[in-house]
Amino acid sequence: MERTGTILRGREFEPVEGRIVVGSDGRIDRIEEERVESDDIIIPAFVNAHTHIGDSIAKEAGGGLSLEELVAPPDGLKHRLLREASRNELVSAMSQSLQYMERAGTAACLDFREGDVEGVEMFREAAAGKDIEAFALARGSVEAMEAGDGFGASGANDDVFDRERRATRNAGKPFGIHAGEVDESDINPALDLDPDFLVHVVHPRPLHLERIEDSEVPIAICPRSNLVTGVGLPPVSDLLERTTVALGTDNVMLNSPSMFREMAMLAKLTDVPAAEILRMATVNGAEIADLEYGVLEPGKKGKLVVFDGDSRNLGGARDPVRAVVRRASVDDIREVIFSN
Repeated sequence: MERTGTILRGREFEPVEGRIVVGSDGRIDRIEEERVESDDIIIPAFVNAHTHIGDSIAKEAGGGLSLEELVAPPDGLKHRLLREASRNELVSAMSQSLQYMERAGTAACLDFREGDVEGVEMFREAAAGKDIEAFALARGSVEAMEAGDGFGASGANDDVFDRERRATRNAGKPFGIHAGEVDESDINPALDLDPDFLVHVVHPRPLHLERIEDSEVPIAICPRSNLVTGVGLPPVSDLLERTTVALGTDNVMLNSPSMFREMAMLAKLTDVPAAEILRMATVNGAEIADLEYGVLEPGKKGKLVVFDGDSRNLGGARDPVRAVVRRASVDDIREVIFSN
C-alpha cells in the first residue's frame, strides 16, 4: 500500500513531498522524497492517552455542577447515571464513541474503565470488530485489572492502591493514576506508588515538578476537561520541560473524544509550538501505551491519517503542521489507515 502527498516525517514532523509505502507486514517500508501531484497531508494516527467512554450515555449532563458533583465516586452524577443505565445502553453508547474516534483518526485510547470486571467485559464488547486499539485500565479490583489491560486509579486521596500497584507490577501491566486535578494534595502520594503515568497534574508545585522529572513519569493532560470543570489549565510548558506529556480527552460526558478539538484549544490558549502539540497527540501517547506507532518512520506500524490538503478548510495553508493542529477536523480526513 502506498500514499502520496506531504508526509509529516519523524518526531519533528518534517514535511516531505513524496510517497509513503506500507509493506504487507503492516509496517512502514520506506518514505520516498519526490515530486507528486497529490495535495494530501499524511500524519501518524492519534493516540488518545486518557478517556472515560463509559459515560457516553451522559453527554452534556450536569451543566453547572462542580467536578466532585459530576464525577466523584460513588454518588457523583456520572456514577448515578451509570448505575441507572442498562447494559445494552452502556455498550451501545461506548461503541458509538469508539466509532467516532476511529473515524477521526484515533488508533488507540487508554480508557479508565469503571464497573469492575463487568465494566471491562462491556468495554470489550463495545470494541469488538473495530480497528481502534481500546485499552481497558480497569478500576474496582485486582480481578478487574487481571481481566483488563492494567489499572486506572481514581486518585490517592480516594483510597489506598498499594495492593493494586503490586498486582499490576506482578502482571506486567500499566498502572495509571489521577493526580493534582483539584489541588496538589494527592500528587506526592500518587508519585509514592511509582506509577507508570499520571493523569491531569494541573496543580504541581516546584517539589512535585522535581519529583516528576527525577522519576521520569509521563503525564496525560486533558485541558478541555480541566477548563470545563473549573480546575484550571495545567502548566504545560513546565511539564514538557521535565517529562513526556500526552493528550487525552477525558470524560465523554464533558467533551467529545476529539483530538482535533483538544489540539486546537491547547494551541490557542498556550504558546506551546504546534509540532509539540502534535507529538502530544501522537507519539507521546503511543510511548505511554508502549505502542509501535505514532510516528512516520520506516519500521513503525502503518497507522496513518490522510487529509485532503485542498479541502475548503485546509486549502492554501502555508504550514501543514499548524494547519493540522489548529484548524483540521474530521471533515478534512480523506482516509484513515490502521494497518495491523
